[in-house]
Amino acid sequence: MSQSMKNTIAVLAMTTLFAITGCQNRQKVDLIIYNATVYTVDNDFSKAEAFAVKDGRFVAVGSSEEIMKLYRADDTRDLHGAPVYPGFMDGHCHFNGLGEWKVRYADLVGCESFDEVIERLQEHARKYPSEWLLGRGWDQNLWDGKQFPDNKRLNELFPDKYVALTRIDGHMGLVNDRLLRYMHYDSPDGLLLDAPYDSVKAAIPKLSPDEHRRALKTAQEVCFAKGLTGVTDAGLSLDDILLIDSMQQQGELLIKMNVMLNPDEATLQHFLPNGPLHKERLAVCSIKLYADGALGSRGAFLIDPYSDDPGNRGIQMYPTEYYDSICQLAYDAGFQVCTHAIGDGGVRMMLRAYETALKGKNDRRWRIEHSQVVHPDDFVLYQRNSIIPSIQSTHATSDMGWAAERLGERVHNAYAYRRLLEQNGWLVNGTDFPIEHVSPLYTFYAAVARQDLNGNPIGGWQMEDAFTREEALKSITCWVAKGYFEEGNKGSIEPGKEADFVILDRDIMTVPLSEIPVANVLNLFVSGQEVYIKK
Repeated sequence: MSQSMKNTIAVLAMTTLFAITGCQNRQKVDLIIYNATVYTVDNDFSKAEAFAVKDGRFVAVGSSEEIMKLYRADDTRDLHGAPVYPGFMDGHCHFNGLGEWKVRYADLVGCESFDEVIERLQEHARKYPSEWLLGRGWDQNLWDGKQFPDNKRLNELFPDKYVALTRIDGHMGLVNDRLLRYMHYDSPDGLLLDAPYDSVKAAIPKLSPDEHRRALKTAQEVCFAKGLTGVTDAGLSLDDILLIDSMQQQGELLIKMNVMLNPDEATLQHFLPNGPLHKERLAVCSIKLYADGALGSRGAFLIDPYSDDPGNRGIQMYPTEYYDSICQLAYDAGFQVCTHAIGDGGVRMMLRAYETALKGKNDRRWRIEHSQVVHPDDFVLYQRNSIIPSIQSTHATSDMGWAAERLGERVHNAYAYRRLLEQNGWLVNGTDFPIEHVSPLYTFYAAVARQDLNGNPIGGWQMEDAFTREEALKSITCWVAKGYFEEGNKGSIEPGKEADFVILDRDIMTVPLSEIPVANVLNLFVSGQEVYIKK
């Protein structure tokens, strides 16, 4: 063997030895993502190319070269430039309700006439025979004439069933005469609003334990497919929360949940004495109240009457003293208060109730859920008492076709999301699903474009209250986490935080606006575990 050949072999041997030694010196992790476009959503809104994950948390974020030099993993993925974001989070929804809807309700969303409602009910009754015929999602604003229905055809077609059809907002229902008699109610058209219809919903037989578990897992599947790693369920009672906690501990539910407490005695007595609860997958740190109803069913409480219904100011759900007492109870226990308030009368009442308890600047993070109509004099009350708006961007684009009919000139102070954002510099965004679609990409799109999915109106609606894309992304990631004191663990891609992230097929920060709603989730990870892969 020639000397030159010997030298070549020696060099190759040394190179191999150095490579092996270098590999052994790199820290072993569970997963490496590299060659990606990573939006960290940290304080500087910085971008990166790669990150490493170990034991369910991000351990390092940086360039592909840096991460590959310092770490090694059996699962190493080259994303070829694909965009990665923190796991999307829904700041206000009804996760439990979505699951129940999927397993037992006829889907009435998008029905363009009452005839179509009837057709869907008949099909549902054939598929799922039961003494109870339930449906949800009808909206008379989509029908010619926009008139509320009556129950005449329900009585004719389903005389032997208990029929309850929940309006899209959840605050009104249409029931047949058999159910009215069962409930001892008298309604000439079968329409019930807020408290009476809440009693109807309470009378519907509960899901069996097996049905309930299936419903929750079904809701999780829907959320994962849309890129959601965390949700906030806006109001559950003790039994529901205990079941969720049990399923999370057993590994049946991997989605992370912030749950607001219904203010019933059993639920409050169980949770309040021990203070706010924060587990890896479950947070319980707030009480959910209702100030009023919804704008679409004219139940939202307004300071002045509805423009299209003179004499009607909507509904204040409870006496003012009730809200004052719950607020004080929550304050003393260290819990947040999160109140559904849609009309300017309901918003004003709760802002003042909060002010009485909070007494100025604070870090309690009490929230007004929806904050849809705000009197011009009242925006400053959010800032004065550090009250956080919890909005749903798609409510604006769903309601914009008829909101002016209800409000007249007041519509210019409705869905005023930028003015609300300016009060404290951040807010919480969500969908209110199943009232709106589950997709957080629709939330993002509506916040930025202020258009419906067909691109209407041209140029957007009341664009002075639109968000930038950076603000919209924060509103469905880090600000949602901050909304329940979890910003140290969730909501951004940073070392030490839980490795929740989503990979999309296009970059929603750069593509034309029209492409945002049609972006697809390719992969979703919760605490470093892959929970969804697009087929």
